[in-house]
Amino acid sequence: MAEHTSSSITIEAAPADVMGVIADFARYPEWTGEVTRAEVLETDDAGRAEKVRLVLDAGAIKDDHTLAYTWSGPHEVSWTLVKSQMLRSLDGSYRLTPLAGDRTEVTYQLTVDVKIPMLGMIKRKAEKVIIDRALDGLKKRVESGA
Repeated sequence: MAEHTSSSITIEAAPADVMGVIADFARYPEWTGEVTRAEVLETDDAGRAEKVRLVLDAGAIKDDHTLAYTWSGPHEVSWTLVKSQMLRSLDGSYRLTPLAGDRTEVTYQLTVDVKIPMLGMIKRKAEKVIIDRALDGLKKRVESGA
């Protein structure tokens, strides 16, 4: 049974700047920690990624998978698993909340379900590691202006 994990972080930048980094999949290996390769397979009419292949190495979870992305306005993007070698499901989202002073609260939610038997505690720890590293990497990336 899939359970979700979520966490939030405040970034010293406008939501548009944060979403710009989130939407730049080609550069994910530079800041996410777990993604070693990212390839946009399909884009929508606005040029945003709709289908992305990601190679992931998150310790207990290693996989080559494809995700379908849905963009909900300028402050939210969600994804769902299309295909995977190891995962049964991988659903998640980034939700951006504008804050005073050109700051943004970013909430990352993730649900992972693997095809192989894995203790729920180990799976949730892997989810938490993925989320925390991604949020920390996103914050550093956005705030550095890279």
